[in-house]
Amino acid sequence: MTASTISALKQLAYVVSDVPRAVAFFQQLGLPLLFQPSAQLAFMAIGPVRLMLTQPQGAGIVGQNSVLYLQCQQIEAEYQRLQAAGVAGEKAPHCAAPMGDYDLWLAFFRDPDGNLLALLEEKLTKI
Repeated sequence: MTASTISALKQLAYVVSDVPRAVAFFQQLGLPLLFQPSAQLAFMAIGPVRLMLTQPQGAGIVGQNSVLYLQCQQIEAEYQRLQAAGVAGEKAPHCAAPMGDYDLWLAFFRDPDGNLLALLEEKLTKI
C-alpha cells in the first residue's frame, strides 16, 4: 500500500436553493466572494479552502448537507455578531470536549436554506 498524498481540504460543494442569497449570507459571515460564473454557481473563500455554492445537481438535496465547521476566535462574540446580523442560531457556544491542552468549543447556526453550520474554537487551557 502506498502512502497517501492527500494533505488538506481544497474545495467543498455546498447545495443551496438560491446562490445569490447564499453569497449574501456567507458575506455576512465575513467570507470573500472569489468569483461567480453564473447565477447558479459561486465560489467563496474559507481561508485556503474554496466553498462552492451550487444549486442541486444530481442527487443533491437542499438542507441535507454535511456540516461546515468554521474556525474562529472569540466564539461567544462571533456568535453574538451573527445573531445581531439576523443569522438563525441553533445552539449557543459551549465546551464540547476538553482535549488536554485546549478545550473544543462549538456553536451551531443555520443558513437561509436550513443547512446546519458550526463555529469552532480551540481555546487553550491554562497549564
